Amino acid sequence: METDGDAQRRPAPRWLNRTVAGAGVTSALGDFSYETTTVVLPGFLAVLGVPAAALGFIEGVADAVSSFTRLLAGFVADKLGHRKALVVVGYALTPLGQAAIALANGWPLVLCGRLISWFGKGLRGPLRDAIVAQAIAPETRGRAFGFHRAMDTGGAIAGPLLGVALLGWAQGLAWADAAGPFRLVFWLTLVPGILAVVAFLVLVRDPERAPNPALRLATALGGLPPRFRRYLGAVGLFGSGDFSHALLILAATHLLTPDLGVVRAAQVAGLLYVARNVVQVVISYPIGALADRQGPARVLVLGYAAGAATAAMMAAAFTGGTGGVWLLAGVFGLAGVSVATQEALEPTVTASLVPADVIATGYGALGTVNGAAKFVASTGVGLLWTYVSPAFAFTAAALLMAAGTGTLAAATGRRGLPH
Repeated sequence: METDGDAQRRPAPRWLNRTVAGAGVTSALGDFSYETTTVVLPGFLAVLGVPAAALGFIEGVADAVSSFTRLLAGFVADKLGHRKALVVVGYALTPLGQAAIALANGWPLVLCGRLISWFGKGLRGPLRDAIVAQAIAPETRGRAFGFHRAMDTGGAIAGPLLGVALLGWAQGLAWADAAGPFRLVFWLTLVPGILAVVAFLVLVRDPERAPNPALRLATALGGLPPRFRRYLGAVGLFGSGDFSHALLILAATHLLTPDLGVVRAAQVAGLLYVARNVVQVVISYPIGALADRQGPARVLVLGYAAGAATAAMMAAAFTGGTGGVWLLAGVFGLAGVSVATQEALEPTVTASLVPADVIATGYGALGTVNGAAKFVASTGVGLLWTYVSPAFAFTAAALLMAAGTGTLAAATGRRGLPH
C-alpha cells in the first residue's frame, strides 16, 4: 500500500507536466460544452412549453445521478485498474447527451440527454482527479489542482458567453419554429465535447495501476482511513448548507428588481454570476500555491469561512430589504473565493489522506458526500425561502456552513489533517 511517504522518496515530477496540462485543457473543453447547454436550456424548455417545475426535476435528478455515480466509478477503477479508458468514456457521453437534447421535442428526451451527460460527468470526475494527484509530487498538489480548476472554470465562462452570442446570431436566421436557434447551439456544443475526448486521449498519461480483482466495495470503503472519514464528516456538514449559486442569482434578481425592473435586474444578476466565475479563475492557482506553503486543510478552512460569510451577507441584505449592486458584487466575489478554494483543495486534502490503492474510491466518496449534501442544501434553502422567508433560508445555510467550518478547523488543529 503506497502512501505519500513512498511518493516523496521518488524523484518529484514537475507539477505542470503533460498530464496536468492535458487534464486542464480537457476540462476546459468539457465545461465549455455542457455549461453552454446549461445556460441555454431554460429558454429552450420555455419555447417547447415545458413548465419550470420540470426543469427543477431534470436538474435535480441529473445532479443526483452524477453524485452517486462517482463512488461506483472510483471503486470500479481501483478494482480494474483502467482509469483512463473510463474517463474517456465519461467525456464521450457528454456530446451524446447534448445530441439527445438537440433532438428533443419535450422534457422526457431532455431528461434522457441530461442524465447521459451527468452520468458521464460523475464517471470521469474522481478518476481524472486520481490521475492528476498521482502525476505530481504531494507538495505541489495544491498548485496542480488550482491550475486544473482555473482551466475548468475558464471553459465555464467562455462557453455560456459564446452560447448566448450564438443564440442571438441564430435568431436572425430563418427557422421553421422558435426552437431552431436553440437546437443549432446544442449541435455546436458537440464540437468542444468531441475535442475534449481527443485531448484526454492524446495528452494525458495515466500512471500505471495494477488491477485488484479481489477488491470489494465494502472492503474499499472500510479501508478508507478514520481521519479521512472525519474529514468527510466536515465536508458533509459544510455542504448541507452550501446551496447552488443559481439561488444567488435568483436572490440578486429579487433584491435589484425594485430599482431596476425585473428584466434589467435579471441581466445584472447574470453578470454578477459571470464575475463570480472570473474571481474563481483568477484565484484558483494562487489559492493552490498558498496551500502548498501553508497546508491545504488550513487554507480550506478559510474558503469554508468565505462560503458561510456569503450566505450571511445575503441574509443581511434580505433582512435590511436592500441589495445594492456593490453589496451584491461583494457577495458574489466571496462566493467565487469559496468555490475556488473548495474545488482546488478538497481533492488536495483527499490525496493526502487516502492510500494510493483506493484513491479513486476516496475521490468517489468525496464526490458522493458533496453531491448529496449540496442536494439537501439547495432543496432546503428553496423550501425555507418559499415557506418561511429568504432571510431565514440564508441564515440557516450560513449556520450550517459555519458549523462545517468549525468542524474542519478543529480536525486541522488536532493535526488529524494535513494542515
